[in-house]
Amino acid sequence: MDYMTLKEAAEKWGVTPRRVNYYCAAGRIPGAVKMATIWLIPKNTEKPIDGRTKQGKELRHE
Repeated sequence: MDYMTLKEAAEKWGVTPRRVNYYCAAGRIPGAVKMATIWLIPKNTEKPIDGRTKQGKELRHE
């Protein structure tokens, strides 16, 4: 399986690396694994829905 780093995922999804780190730590990215101090994220993973946005709040209530 191919993996990407936090920085690569942040660029792909248009968010900050800190936000991707939060997603990983919260278990919101399936297949993400932590090797020592580095998170490895599967390359084919979709961006998790951000519950802070209007779209995310609507999807949460469905």
